[in-house]
Parts: sequence; structure tokens; C-alpha cells
Amino acid sequence: MIQINPTNSQPIFEQIISQIKLLVLKGYLKPGDSLPSVRKLALKLSVTPGTVAKAYGELERQNVIETIRGKGAYVAEKCDDKPSEKQLQRGYLAFRGVCMDLIYMGIRREELEEELEHIYKSVAR
Repeated sequence: MIQINPTNSQPIFEQIISQIKLLVLKGYLKPGDSLPSVRKLALKLSVTPGTVAKAYGELERQNVIETIRGKGAYVAEKCDDKPSEKQLQRGYLAFRGVCMDLIYMGIRREELEEELEHIYKSVAR
């Protein structure tokens, strides 16, 4: 289900992270589902195990997955807790940066709003 685009400027570990998050958001991966081991996914994607381990580590830090030593990685139970103020600020800062880049490229407000709506509809259940 995960595919890497080597010509994409986004680092491979970030591609893995975003695709796993999308699979969770879309409901293809549900809480408790197991993920392939680091080695298996690395072989399947033809990347180094360190790349997959880095992605899994970040996903665990973000509470998307949980790792049980000796058993593997699993999709974490959906947490109903609201994000912390620090998490919100970090997300909004990243969002602001992307929006500023797009505005600088000449993208109009209406286009940004349309794209945001499209992204939200394609990701949210």
C-alpha cells in the first residue's frame, strides 16, 4: 500500500510517514493493526532499514503507532485528547510557511481555500 516516489523532493522517510497517516485517516489501517517489520518494509520499498526505522520512530512520537519490543509496530488506539498548545503551534507554523510559499508563487486565496477543502474531503472520514 505504500509507494515511494524517488523523484519526489520530499525525503523518503517523510513519504512513508504521510502515507501511513493517510492509510490510518482513511480507515484502511485501524487501531491494533500490525505494520510490517522495519526490515520487511525496507525490503519491499527498496530502502534502508534506517529510513523505515526513522519513519516509525516519528510516527510513534506522534502517537500514530506504538511499538512493542519483540512483537512489532501497531496502529495506536485513536486518542481523543486534544493536541497540546505546542503541537498546535508547530502545526500552524508549518501550515503558515506552506501557505506563504504558495502565496509568493502567485496562488490566490480562492485557490488555497479550494485546495484545503479538497484535501480535507479526501482525508477526513
